[in-house]
Amino acid sequence: MADLTTLDDAQLAARCKQGEAAAWRVLVQRYQRLVYAVARRGGLDEHGAADVFQTVFTRLLEALPRIAQPDRLQAWIVTTAKREVFLLLKRARRTVSMTATPDAEGESEEWDVADEAPLPEVLLDELQQLHALRLGLDRLDKRCRELLELLFADDEDRLPYEEISARLDMPAGSIGPTRSRCLRKLRGFTERLL
Repeated sequence: MADLTTLDDAQLAARCKQGEAAAWRVLVQRYQRLVYAVARRGGLDEHGAADVFQTVFTRLLEALPRIAQPDRLQAWIVTTAKREVFLLLKRARRTVSMTATPDAEGESEEWDVADEAPLPEVLLDELQQLHALRLGLDRLDKRCRELLELLFADDEDRLPYEEISARLDMPAGSIGPTRSRCLRKLRGFTERLL
């Protein structure tokens, strides 16, 4: 059986339409972080984000046979997630309890009101780029993925070249050229996904 994670969205959607449970699992895993991130950035708490997640994938299951461009599945998922976030926020505004919360000194009152601003398109673009980057990293071979993860770790986790060299059993002098090749591969993957 082929590795389903290497299939593009259109191929994966075709297998989902045929009823392959494994293809459905891969599709959900591929987009779960993106849907959750859209919901959280939209101002929803964990429970609201979970509701959006469930609704988006339920609607996808129902709509998949009718989606004309399965290669544009990511755009469909993001649009559906945005709409669900807006609907949940709209419903929440209708039922918001206006409870005053005391400030740090406990003296004056502040009102806890949700931000009604819509999700900025720039933020959604960033989320889609991060999603494409994660998928691209997943598609890299193990050596490239490990090298890039070590080289671009957070400051407190970043290792010197000598330690990376020892961990990956790679000469320190080849880290730079290998990094360049790996980044070119990653760029190729992400450009195809965007």
